[in-house]
Amino acid sequence: MPDPQSVLITGASKGIGRATTRRLARAGFQVFAGVRRPEDGETLEREDDHITAVVLDVTDQASIESAGRRIASETNTLSGLVNNAGIVIAGPLEALPLDEIRDQFEVNVFGVIAVTNAMLPLLRAGPGRIVNVSSINGRIVTPFVAPYSASKFALEAISDGMRLELRPWRIPVSVIQPGAVATSIWSTSTDRVLGNAREFDSELQERYGRVIEAITSRGRAPKHAIEPDRVASVIHRALTARRPRTRYLVGNDARIGAIFAALLPDAIKDYVLAGRHRRSR
Repeated sequence: MPDPQSVLITGASKGIGRATTRRLARAGFQVFAGVRRPEDGETLEREDDHITAVVLDVTDQASIESAGRRIASETNTLSGLVNNAGIVIAGPLEALPLDEIRDQFEVNVFGVIAVTNAMLPLLRAGPGRIVNVSSINGRIVTPFVAPYSASKFALEAISDGMRLELRPWRIPVSVIQPGAVATSIWSTSTDRVLGNAREFDSELQERYGRVIEAITSRGRAPKHAIEPDRVASVIHRALTARRPRTRYLVGNDARIGAIFAALLPDAIKDYVLAGRHRRSR
Protein backbone atom coordinates (compact mmCIF):
# COMPACT_ATOMS: atom_id res chain seq x y z
CA MET A 1 0.00 0.00 0.00
CA PRO A 2 1.14 3.54 -0.67
CA ASP A 3 2.30 5.78 2.11
CA PRO A 4 0.37 7.66 3.39
CA GLN A 5 -2.53 5.28 3.08
CA SER A 6 -5.71 6.89 1.82
CA VAL A 7 -9.27 5.65 2.19
CA LEU A 8 -12.76 6.79 1.27
CA ILE A 9 -15.56 5.99 3.73
CA THR A 10 -19.18 6.50 2.70
CA GLY A 11 -21.80 7.33 5.34
CA ALA A 12 -19.10 8.80 7.57
CA SER A 13 -21.21 11.30 9.50
CA LYS A 14 -22.45 8.88 12.17
CA GLY A 15 -22.48 5.35 13.51
CA ILE A 16 -20.05 2.84 12.06
CA GLY A 17 -18.82 5.29 9.42
CA ARG A 18 -17.94 7.95 11.97
CA ALA A 19 -16.22 5.46 14.27
CA THR A 20 -14.21 4.08 11.34
CA THR A 21 -13.24 7.57 10.20
CA ARG A 22 -11.89 8.42 13.63
CA ARG A 23 -10.06 5.11 14.07
CA LEU A 24 -8.35 5.24 10.68
CA ALA A 25 -7.40 8.89 11.10
CA ARG A 26 -5.76 8.06 14.44
CA ALA A 27 -3.89 5.25 12.69
CA GLY A 28 -2.43 7.71 10.19
CA PHE A 29 -4.68 7.16 7.19
CA GLN A 30 -5.64 10.08 5.00
CA VAL A 31 -9.40 9.68 5.35
CA PHE A 32 -11.86 11.05 2.84
CA ALA A 33 -15.09 11.11 4.84
CA GLY A 34 -18.16 10.91 2.64
CA VAL A 35 -21.02 12.95 4.14
CA ARG A 36 -24.32 14.22 2.78
CA ARG A 37 -24.34 17.48 4.76
CA PRO A 38 -21.37 19.89 4.68
CA GLU A 39 -21.85 20.76 8.36
CA ASP A 40 -21.24 17.11 9.31
CA GLY A 41 -18.02 17.20 7.34
CA GLU A 42 -16.88 20.37 9.07
CA THR A 43 -17.37 18.71 12.45
CA LEU A 44 -15.26 15.72 11.41
CA GLU A 45 -12.48 17.86 9.96
CA ARG A 46 -12.16 19.73 13.25
CA GLU A 47 -11.47 16.45 15.04
CA ASP A 48 -8.36 15.39 13.12
CA ASP A 49 -6.08 16.87 10.45
CA HIS A 50 -6.09 13.48 8.69
CA ILE A 51 -9.80 13.83 7.83
CA THR A 52 -10.98 15.50 4.65
CA ALA A 53 -14.75 15.75 4.28
CA VAL A 54 -16.26 15.05 0.86
CA VAL A 55 -19.92 15.76 0.14
CA LEU A 56 -21.20 12.45 -1.25
CA ASP A 57 -24.71 11.16 -1.84
CA VAL A 58 -24.37 7.56 -3.00
CA THR A 59 -27.73 7.73 -4.81
CA ASP A 60 -26.70 10.74 -6.94
CA GLN A 61 -24.32 10.07 -9.84
CA ALA A 62 -23.36 13.74 -10.16
CA SER A 63 -22.46 13.82 -6.46
CA ILE A 64 -20.37 10.65 -6.83
CA GLU A 65 -18.49 12.06 -9.83
CA SER A 66 -17.86 15.34 -8.02
CA ALA A 67 -16.51 13.47 -5.00
CA GLY A 68 -14.28 11.42 -7.27
CA ARG A 69 -12.79 14.56 -8.82
CA ARG A 70 -12.21 16.05 -5.38
CA ILE A 71 -10.39 12.95 -4.15
CA ALA A 72 -8.34 12.63 -7.36
CA SER A 73 -7.20 16.23 -6.94
CA GLU A 74 -5.58 15.30 -3.61
CA THR A 75 -4.27 11.78 -4.17
CA ASN A 76 -3.23 9.55 -7.07
CA THR A 77 -4.24 6.35 -5.33
CA LEU A 78 -6.72 4.91 -2.87
CA SER A 79 -5.58 2.29 -0.41
CA GLY A 80 -9.15 1.47 0.51
CA LEU A 81 -12.82 2.08 -0.13
CA VAL A 82 -15.27 1.41 2.70
CA ASN A 83 -18.82 1.18 1.37
CA ASN A 84 -20.61 1.83 4.64
CA ALA A 85 -23.61 4.06 3.77
CA GLY A 86 -26.86 2.24 4.42
CA ILE A 87 -30.48 2.58 5.49
CA VAL A 88 -33.08 0.23 6.98
CA ILE A 89 -36.58 -0.04 5.59
CA ALA A 90 -38.85 -2.04 7.89
CA GLY A 91 -42.48 -3.04 7.81
CA PRO A 92 -44.82 -5.62 6.28
CA LEU A 93 -44.03 -6.28 2.61
CA GLU A 94 -47.75 -6.16 1.84
CA ALA A 95 -47.99 -2.63 3.16
CA LEU A 96 -44.69 -1.00 2.15
CA PRO A 97 -44.76 1.41 -0.81
CA LEU A 98 -42.58 0.09 -3.64
CA ASP A 99 -40.72 3.40 -3.69
CA GLU A 100 -39.54 2.68 -0.14
CA ILE A 101 -38.15 -0.68 -1.21
CA ARG A 102 -36.51 0.95 -4.21
CA ASP A 103 -34.87 3.46 -1.86
CA GLN A 104 -33.53 0.54 0.17
CA PHE A 105 -31.76 -0.85 -2.88
CA GLU A 106 -30.66 2.55 -4.21
CA VAL A 107 -28.58 3.15 -1.08
CA ASN A 108 -27.52 -0.33 0.01
CA VAL A 109 -26.85 -1.92 -3.38
CA PHE A 110 -26.82 0.45 -6.36
CA GLY A 111 -24.94 3.09 -4.36
CA VAL A 112 -22.19 0.57 -3.58
CA ILE A 113 -21.82 -0.33 -7.25
CA ALA A 114 -21.83 3.30 -8.39
CA VAL A 115 -19.26 4.49 -5.84
CA THR A 116 -16.99 1.49 -6.39
CA ASN A 117 -17.01 1.93 -10.17
CA ALA A 118 -16.17 5.61 -9.80
CA MET A 119 -13.23 4.87 -7.49
CA LEU A 120 -11.77 1.91 -9.39
CA PRO A 121 -9.11 3.95 -11.25
CA LEU A 122 -7.71 5.16 -7.92
CA LEU A 123 -8.02 1.70 -6.37
CA ARG A 124 -6.23 0.06 -9.29
CA ALA A 125 -3.42 2.59 -8.95
CA GLY A 126 -2.92 1.55 -5.31
CA PRO A 127 -3.66 -1.25 -5.58
CA GLY A 128 -6.30 -0.73 -2.92
CA ARG A 129 -8.92 -2.76 -1.12
CA ILE A 130 -12.70 -2.70 -0.92
CA VAL A 131 -14.60 -3.28 2.31
CA ASN A 132 -18.38 -3.57 2.06
CA VAL A 133 -20.37 -3.23 5.28
CA SER A 134 -23.14 -5.81 5.18
CA SER A 135 -24.98 -7.44 8.11
CA ILE A 136 -25.87 -10.80 9.56
CA ASN A 137 -29.17 -10.01 7.82
CA GLY A 138 -27.28 -10.82 4.65
CA ARG A 139 -27.42 -14.44 5.80
CA ILE A 140 -30.78 -14.68 7.49
CA VAL A 141 -34.16 -12.96 7.07
CA THR A 142 -36.30 -11.90 10.01
CA PRO A 143 -39.96 -10.84 9.78
CA PHE A 144 -40.72 -7.27 8.73
CA VAL A 145 -37.18 -6.33 7.70
CA ALA A 146 -37.26 -8.27 4.42
CA PRO A 147 -36.30 -5.24 2.25
CA TYR A 148 -33.21 -4.64 4.38
CA SER A 149 -32.27 -8.32 4.37
CA ALA A 150 -32.85 -8.52 0.61
CA SER A 151 -30.50 -5.57 0.05
CA LYS A 152 -27.82 -7.21 2.18
CA PHE A 153 -28.25 -10.58 0.43
CA ALA A 154 -27.76 -8.66 -2.82
CA LEU A 155 -24.70 -6.90 -1.41
CA GLU A 156 -23.19 -10.27 -0.52
CA ALA A 157 -23.59 -11.42 -4.14
CA ILE A 158 -22.27 -8.13 -5.53
CA SER A 159 -19.26 -8.41 -3.23
CA ASP A 160 -18.53 -11.94 -4.44
CA GLY A 161 -18.75 -10.73 -8.04
CA MET A 162 -16.42 -7.81 -7.32
CA ARG A 163 -13.91 -10.08 -5.60
CA LEU A 164 -13.77 -12.44 -8.56
CA GLU A 165 -13.77 -9.80 -11.27
CA LEU A 166 -11.14 -7.60 -9.62
CA ARG A 167 -8.81 -10.49 -8.81
CA PRO A 168 -6.54 -9.79 -11.84
CA TRP A 169 -5.74 -6.37 -10.35
CA ARG A 170 -5.14 -7.80 -6.86
CA ILE A 171 -7.92 -5.75 -5.29
CA PRO A 172 -9.26 -7.75 -2.32
CA VAL A 173 -12.94 -7.40 -1.42
CA SER A 174 -14.01 -8.07 2.16
CA VAL A 175 -17.51 -8.12 3.64
CA ILE A 176 -18.22 -7.06 7.22
CA GLN A 177 -21.22 -8.80 8.81
CA PRO A 178 -22.12 -7.21 12.15
CA GLY A 179 -25.02 -8.16 14.35
CA ALA A 180 -26.88 -5.43 16.23
CA VAL A 181 -24.87 -2.22 16.54
CA ALA A 182 -25.75 0.70 18.82
CA THR A 183 -26.24 3.47 16.26
CA SER A 184 -28.92 5.99 15.36
CA ILE A 185 -30.10 3.75 12.51
CA TRP A 186 -32.63 2.25 14.94
CA SER A 187 -34.39 5.53 15.66
CA THR A 188 -34.15 6.63 12.03
CA SER A 189 -35.77 3.38 10.92
CA THR A 190 -38.52 3.76 13.53
CA ASP A 191 -39.35 7.24 12.26
CA ARG A 192 -39.61 5.89 8.72
CA VAL A 193 -41.86 3.01 9.82
CA LEU A 194 -44.20 5.42 11.58
CA GLY A 195 -44.30 7.65 8.53
CA ASN A 196 -45.30 4.74 6.30
CA ALA A 197 -47.87 3.48 8.81
CA ARG A 198 -49.73 6.79 8.69
CA GLU A 199 -50.62 5.97 5.08
CA PHE A 200 -52.13 2.55 5.91
CA ASP A 201 -55.79 2.13 5.08
CA SER A 202 -58.19 0.66 7.64
CA GLU A 203 -57.58 -2.95 6.54
CA LEU A 204 -53.82 -2.62 6.82
CA GLN A 205 -54.18 -0.92 10.18
CA GLU A 206 -56.26 -3.84 11.41
CA ARG A 207 -53.83 -6.44 10.07
CA TYR A 208 -50.59 -4.80 11.04
CA GLY A 209 -51.28 -2.19 13.70
CA ARG A 210 -49.87 -4.38 16.46
CA VAL A 211 -46.87 -5.25 14.31
CA ILE A 212 -46.06 -1.58 13.78
CA GLU A 213 -46.48 -0.97 17.48
CA ALA A 214 -44.05 -3.80 18.25
CA ILE A 215 -41.51 -2.57 15.69
CA THR A 216 -41.59 1.03 16.91
CA SER A 217 -41.99 0.44 20.65
CA ARG A 218 -38.24 0.03 21.09
CA GLY A 219 -36.89 2.83 18.91
CA ARG A 220 -33.38 2.07 20.09
CA ALA A 221 -30.72 -0.60 19.82
CA PRO A 222 -31.22 -3.81 21.84
CA LYS A 223 -29.24 -4.31 25.02
CA HIS A 224 -26.84 -6.76 23.39
CA ALA A 225 -25.90 -4.31 20.61
CA ILE A 226 -22.17 -3.68 20.28
CA GLU A 227 -20.55 -0.26 20.01
CA PRO A 228 -19.68 1.04 16.50
CA ASP A 229 -15.96 1.07 17.33
CA ARG A 230 -16.04 -2.74 17.54
CA VAL A 231 -17.03 -2.81 13.89
CA ALA A 232 -14.56 -0.05 13.04
CA SER A 233 -11.71 -2.12 14.48
CA VAL A 234 -12.63 -5.03 12.20
CA ILE A 235 -12.81 -2.72 9.17
CA HIS A 236 -9.32 -1.46 10.11
CA ARG A 237 -8.11 -5.05 10.25
CA ALA A 238 -9.61 -5.84 6.84
CA LEU A 239 -7.81 -2.84 5.36
CA THR A 240 -4.41 -3.69 6.82
CA ALA A 241 -4.21 -7.49 7.13
CA ARG A 242 -1.61 -9.09 4.88
CA ARG A 243 -4.23 -11.57 3.73
CA PRO A 244 -7.67 -10.09 4.38
CA ARG A 245 -10.56 -12.49 4.84
CA THR A 246 -13.51 -12.43 2.48
CA ARG A 247 -15.99 -12.17 5.40
CA TYR A 248 -15.80 -10.98 8.99
CA LEU A 249 -18.54 -11.70 11.50
CA VAL A 250 -18.72 -9.07 14.27
CA GLY A 251 -20.56 -9.67 17.54
CA ASN A 252 -21.83 -12.78 19.30
CA ASP A 253 -25.31 -12.48 17.81
CA ALA A 254 -23.77 -12.40 14.32
CA ARG A 255 -21.82 -15.59 15.02
CA ILE A 256 -24.88 -17.33 16.47
CA GLY A 257 -26.99 -16.13 13.54
CA ALA A 258 -24.49 -17.50 11.04
CA ILE A 259 -24.59 -20.95 12.67
CA PHE A 260 -28.40 -20.75 12.87
CA ALA A 261 -28.64 -19.87 9.17
CA ALA A 262 -26.17 -22.53 8.03
CA LEU A 263 -27.21 -25.56 10.05
CA LEU A 264 -30.95 -25.47 10.67
CA PRO A 265 -33.56 -26.49 8.10
CA ASP A 266 -35.99 -23.83 6.92
CA ALA A 267 -38.95 -25.28 8.81
CA ILE A 268 -37.17 -24.94 12.15
CA LYS A 269 -35.81 -21.49 11.31
CA ASP A 270 -39.32 -20.35 10.36
CA TYR A 271 -40.76 -21.70 13.60
CA VAL A 272 -38.12 -19.98 15.73
CA LEU A 273 -38.25 -16.63 13.93
CA ALA A 274 -42.05 -16.52 13.79
CA GLY A 275 -42.13 -17.46 17.48
CA ARG A 276 -39.77 -14.61 18.34
CA HIS A 277 -42.07 -12.21 16.54
CA ARG A 278 -45.16 -13.51 18.34
CA ARG A 279 -43.45 -13.08 21.70
CA SER A 280 -42.41 -9.53 20.80
CA ARG A 281 -46.06 -8.62 20.31
